Amino acid sequence: MPNWSTLLSETQVLSTCRVSLFVSIIGCMMTGNAAGSGQEVMMNTKQTRMVKTENRRANHLIHEKSPYLQQHAYNPVDWYPWGKEALEKAVRENKPVFLSIGYSTCHWCHVMAHESFEDQEIAEYLNDFFVSIKVDREERPGVDQIYMTATQAMTGSGGWPMSVFLLPDTKPFYAGTYFPPRAIGGTHGFLDILKAIHKIWLGDKKNLADFAEQITAQIRKDSRVASKSIDSSWIDTGFSQIEGNYESQYGGFAQAPKFPRPVVMDFLLRYYKERDNKNSRNMALFTLEQMAAGGMYDQIGGGFHRYSVDGQWRIPHFEKMLYDQSQLVLVYLSAFQLTGKALYKQVATETLEYVLRDMQHSEGGFYSAEDADSINPYNPEEHSEGAYYLWTEEEINSLLGDNEAALFKAYFGVEKNGNAFQDPQEEFTGRNILYQAKDLSEIAREQGLSATEADNILAAARLILLDKRKSRTAPHLDDKIITSWNGLMISAFARASMVLGNSRYLHEASRATDFILSCLVRGGELKRRWRDGEARYAAGLDDYSFLVQGLLDLYAAGHDPAYLKRAIELTTKQVELFSDENGGFFDIPESEGLLARMKAAYDGAEPSGNSVAVMNLLRLSAITGGEQWARLADECIKSFGKSLGEYPAAMPLMLSGVALQTGKKRQIVIAGEKGAADTDELLREVHGRYLPGTLVLLADGGENQDFLKEKLPFMATVQRIDGRASAYVCENFTCRMPVNTREELAILLDGSARW
Repeated sequence: MPNWSTLLSETQVLSTCRVSLFVSIIGCMMTGNAAGSGQEVMMNTKQTRMVKTENRRANHLIHEKSPYLQQHAYNPVDWYPWGKEALEKAVRENKPVFLSIGYSTCHWCHVMAHESFEDQEIAEYLNDFFVSIKVDREERPGVDQIYMTATQAMTGSGGWPMSVFLLPDTKPFYAGTYFPPRAIGGTHGFLDILKAIHKIWLGDKKNLADFAEQITAQIRKDSRVASKSIDSSWIDTGFSQIEGNYESQYGGFAQAPKFPRPVVMDFLLRYYKERDNKNSRNMALFTLEQMAAGGMYDQIGGGFHRYSVDGQWRIPHFEKMLYDQSQLVLVYLSAFQLTGKALYKQVATETLEYVLRDMQHSEGGFYSAEDADSINPYNPEEHSEGAYYLWTEEEINSLLGDNEAALFKAYFGVEKNGNAFQDPQEEFTGRNILYQAKDLSEIAREQGLSATEADNILAAARLILLDKRKSRTAPHLDDKIITSWNGLMISAFARASMVLGNSRYLHEASRATDFILSCLVRGGELKRRWRDGEARYAAGLDDYSFLVQGLLDLYAAGHDPAYLKRAIELTTKQVELFSDENGGFFDIPESEGLLARMKAAYDGAEPSGNSVAVMNLLRLSAITGGEQWARLADECIKSFGKSLGEYPAAMPLMLSGVALQTGKKRQIVIAGEKGAADTDELLREVHGRYLPGTLVLLADGGENQDFLKEKLPFMATVQRIDGRASAYVCENFTCRMPVNTREELAILLDGSARW
């Protein structure tokens, strides 16, 4: 390893492992590290307005479609996109590569762009002595994954913006995240680091190359997972580990900051259903309620911000990511099925409506994210975090009548001088982050109102503020359409159509699916990203597996066999492109040509592609009777066996796959005409219940049943009884006597253990 301490001390910079305090406490937090948490530092970033492009010379990013790359197209840094041209230039000119990875709605990416990449002196130094490459992590997750692994290996943490220095052959030798442009308060700056790296490049390149080889070897080692036979005890161990991390005062599974990580709540609800463990249920439901009550939930417009800076879910990091909305909708729908509590239905519905209002392309696909930063409506010269969502007491008073304002302010914790209890840089001074401060029934009693009257007043007030907020300058919208995230959102709308009985949601799921299948398939190959008419980048495992999940949920909701057939086709292609001979699937296709093909062993902010693939394969096996699908699922679980044996809580969705693989196979078949009133009545009884892992099929006497009975001979024997739609409740396709009324079906399901 290079003697960084000696070299960097010559230029008054700290050693490689701790170049800056911001290596470990940064704003663009990583959500997928092994512990599932991170740290946040609050800094003054009110100056983060994007640079004007008038009279500026464009760099090599000018023809890219990525909003993130376009944000940097007029930087004085001579940026290149990731690819052959930049890497050949590095070889030809014998220069190290500076690789900067981020995304367009990343708050701290904006900060570093403004401070360093718009700085003429820093840009000139980069242009003279480095080849600079900019990557949108959401477009190129394979590149991000490789160099995140390297950054963590070198620094012990990671995040965005990610700043990595490479040899011309792409092997990394130095990494960090956010760097301030110049030394401040004992923290050394980005320009100092550039000069130190240039010095060692000229004076000790062999030692540096040796270190790059060590890091690359570590990356390749991390890309391999060790197999182990499936052990159902992993499920209970995983629960115990999650339970041990539970924070009982405010919910969640860490101290500050708190990320939602929906896969954990999903696992806990499934575990409760399977094991009848009341604590599992209570932890999940309490966390969901606390999140919905906090500032992390947009109390006016619906939808969730990315995470909470504090431990009370009060002060969010204000980004809104599509993958959070979709997964949280699914969990809140499950909670509603389990409890019947209106709160969960309300949160799911408001989040879906937010997505339709603000994050949908006119032709059906869903956009990626909304920024945390926006123009301060009270001071247009200021551009800062959360400005779009904050309110002064004075403005609330001006918008609402006296009585309405009093109720609103009491409920949402509005204070004259602002209500952010953590605000070291005074970004929120005098403004309020809305959260549910008191129980509405308590406030109603205090003000002499009935609960219904208070609720109606509050609902009307929220609409008034939402309408007013629309007149503000909205945060930047990243309008690229990502296949994997759309697959998750399709699942959410499809499931909502079943659970809530809303045919509009089924229509929107179908529209999004048709958009993806028509716009992101080129030459028979699925693509990762669509924007402005361009489909680009080979799809990864998560694109295939998340989309297949969406197709299976859409098939379950609408019983159109065309979507099931497409799910089978895409899964077949997934097996062809990503299979590892040792079991499971690589995250990227071989054609990417990166340093390693990795297999993520963590269900974080997004679930692992392998975990979703396991669930899909088991569903396909149950629907089609295909033993090959079950075998592939079994091999995939085994391939992560060592990780699951050591710390199963890292992969809660994979644990759900283990439970599905090792448990009883439950089916409900409704024999009835598609769309008929008696058929829909029985389906509503089923969909109103929380029945995780239970396969629900429709024997419609038509195209759907014809397709299914080719795969499952059992389906040829299922028919209506006495001319009415009938329900068959089965285990391993051994069924009880069919029933044909909703009341009889309810009794049958209530009497079945763990149904």
